[in-house]
Amino acid sequence: MSEQHPSLILVDGSSYLYRAFFASQQADMRTKEGFPTGAVRVVTSMLRSLIKQYPKSPVVVVFDAKGKTFRDELFAEYKAQRPSMPDDLRLQIEPIHDIIRAMGLPLLMVDGVEADDVIGTLARQASAQAMSTLISTGDKDMAQLVDEHVTLINTMNDVRMDAAGVQEKYGIPPELVIDLLALMGDKVDNIPGVPGVGEKTALGLLQGIGGIAALYENLDKIATLGFRGAKTMAKKLQENREAAELSYLLATIKTDVELDQGVTDFGLPTPDNEKLQELFGRFSFRSWIQELGTSSRAQSIAQAAADATAGTVATEPSQIEYETLLEQADLDRWVSALKASSLFAFDTETTSLDSMQAELVGVSFAIEPGRAAYVPLAHDYVGAPEQLDRAAVLAQLKPLLEDASLAKVGQHIKYDMNVLARYGIKLQGVAFDTMLESYVLNSVVTRHDMDSLADLYLGQQTVHFEDIAGKGKKQLTFNQIALEQAAPYAAEDADITLRLHQVLHARLSEEGSLLQVFEEIEKPLIPVLSRIERNGALVDANLLGKQSVEIGERLVTLEREAFELAGRPFNLSSPKQLQQIFYEEQKLPILKKTPKGAPSTAEEVLQELALDYPLPKLILEHRGLSKLKSTYTDKLPLMINPTTGRIHTSYHQAITATGRLSSTDPNLQNIPIRSAEGRRIRQAFIAPEGYRLVAADYSQIELRIMAHLSQDPGLLSAFAKGEDIHRATAAEVFKVALDQVSIEQRRSAKAINFGLIYGMSAFGLGKQLGIGRNEAQQYIDHYFATYPGVQRYMDDIREKARAQGYVETVFGRRLYLPEINASNGMRRQGAERTAINAPMQGTAADIIKRAMVQVAQWLDDAGLDVRVIMQVHDELVFEVREDLVDAFVPEVKARMAAAAKLDVPLLVEAGVGLHWDEAH
Repeated sequence: MSEQHPSLILVDGSSYLYRAFFASQQADMRTKEGFPTGAVRVVTSMLRSLIKQYPKSPVVVVFDAKGKTFRDELFAEYKAQRPSMPDDLRLQIEPIHDIIRAMGLPLLMVDGVEADDVIGTLARQASAQAMSTLISTGDKDMAQLVDEHVTLINTMNDVRMDAAGVQEKYGIPPELVIDLLALMGDKVDNIPGVPGVGEKTALGLLQGIGGIAALYENLDKIATLGFRGAKTMAKKLQENREAAELSYLLATIKTDVELDQGVTDFGLPTPDNEKLQELFGRFSFRSWIQELGTSSRAQSIAQAAADATAGTVATEPSQIEYETLLEQADLDRWVSALKASSLFAFDTETTSLDSMQAELVGVSFAIEPGRAAYVPLAHDYVGAPEQLDRAAVLAQLKPLLEDASLAKVGQHIKYDMNVLARYGIKLQGVAFDTMLESYVLNSVVTRHDMDSLADLYLGQQTVHFEDIAGKGKKQLTFNQIALEQAAPYAAEDADITLRLHQVLHARLSEEGSLLQVFEEIEKPLIPVLSRIERNGALVDANLLGKQSVEIGERLVTLEREAFELAGRPFNLSSPKQLQQIFYEEQKLPILKKTPKGAPSTAEEVLQELALDYPLPKLILEHRGLSKLKSTYTDKLPLMINPTTGRIHTSYHQAITATGRLSSTDPNLQNIPIRSAEGRRIRQAFIAPEGYRLVAADYSQIELRIMAHLSQDPGLLSAFAKGEDIHRATAAEVFKVALDQVSIEQRRSAKAINFGLIYGMSAFGLGKQLGIGRNEAQQYIDHYFATYPGVQRYMDDIREKARAQGYVETVFGRRLYLPEINASNGMRRQGAERTAINAPMQGTAADIIKRAMVQVAQWLDDAGLDVRVIMQVHDELVFEVREDLVDAFVPEVKARMAAAAKLDVPLLVEAGVGLHWDEAH
């Protein structure tokens, strides 16, 4: 399919209605009269983005029509239990339809069928004519329509899926998606499916034999597939054949709907700008009004409507005034204005995204909406105008930027803080960060970059960096971009940042707990993370190089041993060659097949084969070592900063949904710890001469949070007594004395303790413990009987999440769950698992962030020769001067333990060593 200009774009309007509504619900966008506009804004923004991205492609929008469909005639209970549409969403449907029509887009609703069926019909028509078609949807069911001409796109996250993508994501090709849905069923849509068949069982059947028709032709072969329950599955399928075939009909998208228009009847949109002006004005979308810029009559209509609904999403500037400061007098004037302002936005422009190596090219400021300035300092392209001296400008700005009493706002201001630090400026007075304000407000509603936030909260399309710098290998660095383009771009960054803050902070202020999360957790963490990043970690490149050589030698040995076991040379990375050697030449048992019927060599298959056969075991070891070498031992030495001699990761506060930090370049969170080779990598993280590394981490923190949240007496008592929680659980579940718990019983209890808070099923627990599903279910039942408060908490939190659309941490951080009431069972169940786990993960994240802030303050106040160099999961790693270690360890453990007051004690363990592995 042509990525740039598909022949046709089909938009599943009904799919996006609910997602748009729940995504925007927390922002609670309304007109002055209280009319809800969040879904209107998100759906309209999605369509505008599609049209902008594919300006030469016809776009057709399809919604469900009112009333029953042919599926209701097939099955009277179809969708009978689906919750009624929220009133606020129902109110927004007609305005959405009005805007779509005014945009000049065809809007289709056909009685008796669903939107899926209309889209399916058009997609098949287009495919028959070899027309490239893009379906914009968030609905998994649509994957059945994918073929060589049809691709899906989820406009909310810009993820595209062709046939290979369907295979990768779901484990089956598009032609088996209907069979998957039919076997599993769907509780919300009341598609019955086959009782007892979940996703994994369905995939096992489909991958092993084929679709439903093939299954009923080969019932005798099902018992040989190898998955648990396979022996009784044939009987279950036979007994429920009618339900399976009905479910297949219900899940099948109809592709022969009678339509008044065919795929060749749709052209490019011709918008009615006057109508759009009036509609955008009615719903207070002022920035979109300005972008239209049509006749004065339309503007008058729009302005009258906007005036009638004052109190909009954002304060729109009456005019835009961006300055480029090339003269000292102009800079002096702006510096005076900045000193007199109550708050100003600040941004840097540099040569690199790596703040430890970026060169400062210019700075920008904004002091009120629409008024901003850019100070170019190092544009060096041919013909660039003379600019103010960078050193002199920074000397003039230094007192202003270091003045803690002058409030500043930035977008991802930690980056700017790091850049300025390299020029001897300690940025202080950071009052707000729009990236973090957005993240705390709703972590999942959008990406938190400035362009995405401007689109969502201001309804404004900003100038993207690629628009002025180009893409790929020919992309210019900022110093190479002409001021005519660079200056408006840079000034807009500061202006948009200030305007976003006005919107986002107002929303946070309406929710006291969210404002508190921003003020007490995220904002104070900014300078702490900045310092950790700049501290960096010392790495022994020679040790890593030696390990790379040793791994390389081991890989050669493994390859030679594999050749000997196979009886001939082969490519260890080739699935096709592995299939031939394993199954044709060595006659290993076929545990699983690919969708095309070939014996599988997937990771989980090799792990099972490796229990009994040497060659698969060798292949697994080879794969693991190869990844370790390429990802860590080869790469880490190349990441050592030539100036500092250290590795400097970047910590991200606004990536994960739950509040946990993530890191990149390198990703410290993923350095292995369970294998000997992984621990050797940690041995390369070393202490400088005269120092020791101290690693302090929270013990079983999420289980302790579960005890606090669930208030289960058994868990509370075990932690209060300082008992080994896994041993205590084993004693209760297996009905043995505490001192009689075996190692195997403790291991099982540990799997239960951790597995259940992550939503593990009996199937998953059984697989992890190597026991049957029924036995695993008995363990789970015993666990909940022992700790009934946990079961009660899980039930309550699921209900609470369904009712309010989000869950909260102990400290009030929210995680929104837009899929919690999804009609698709798999997505809904995933959201339910998240609802259970997120409060624990999020609270753990909040606790270690609070600890980092408090420990950093203590270290500053005490003036200790101690540096925080890493944060990994629930662990902090410090460089501590040798003579301070004995006094430091108990102090840091106590301060970390005091970062939160729960109904169970927080336990912090700490180790000391010359390298990270020794300290862990």
